[in-house]
Amino acid sequence: MDSVVLLQRQLVDYTAQLFNEGFLDDQFNQLQQLQDESNPDFVVEVVTLFFEDSERLLNELAKALEQQSIDYRKIDAHVHQLKGSSSSIGAQRVQKVCIAFRNYCEERNIEGCQKCLQQVKNEYSLVKTKLETLFKLEQQVLSAGGSIPWPM
Repeated sequence: MDSVVLLQRQLVDYTAQLFNEGFLDDQFNQLQQLQDESNPDFVVEVVTLFFEDSERLLNELAKALEQQSIDYRKIDAHVHQLKGSSSSIGAQRVQKVCIAFRNYCEERNIEGCQKCLQQVKNEYSLVKTKLETLFKLEQQVLSAGGSIPWPM
């Protein structure tokens, strides 16, 4: 089997693994379908914006939870924004933690909020690493002269 076919198979298998492990959902497939020859970096650009926005929101959340007087409405607004952006790229596990996080905000439960902040940081870090690996695999396929077999 030639190297392009092997790389394509590796890409397909890795992508399937991300879906099977719940890192991504069908929204990611829909995002990929918006990419075409006129905008070949669309998905990478959208996901990069998600990374930048998420890191800003996670920093804001950490600061807000360190305050003497906790503003749960402000925290909930940040979590709501993170939930929406994670949902829009299909980062399912981040989105699910955000749902629990918002419930703790509603209950004004500082311990639950702090626990969820750690969980959402962890899930964000995992999905960021997984997506960066996915994009590297795509680049390897393209550099070897192959095409990306989307949608998968």
